[in-house]
Amino acid sequence: MLSPAEQRVMKTFRMFYMEAGEMLCFNGPDLVTKTPALDSLVHKKFLTREKFYGAFSLTRAGYSEMRSAT
Repeated sequence: MLSPAEQRVMKTFRMFYMEAGEMLCFNGPDLVTKTPALDSLVHKKFLTREKFYGAFSLTRAGYSEMRSAT
């Protein structure tokens, strides 16, 4: 089960119609406020941290979770 903050991150991915392996960049205040949730989702293996600062992509498990959670 995802926390409310993690659900907001997943809603952001869904808003942009992201699929597994596609990169989404967070920046500014959005990155600062969502960093704990992003880190948690990386730890749960729902997201992958990309080399580009503030960039993350969904794993297959993350894509599945995004589809069911939002």
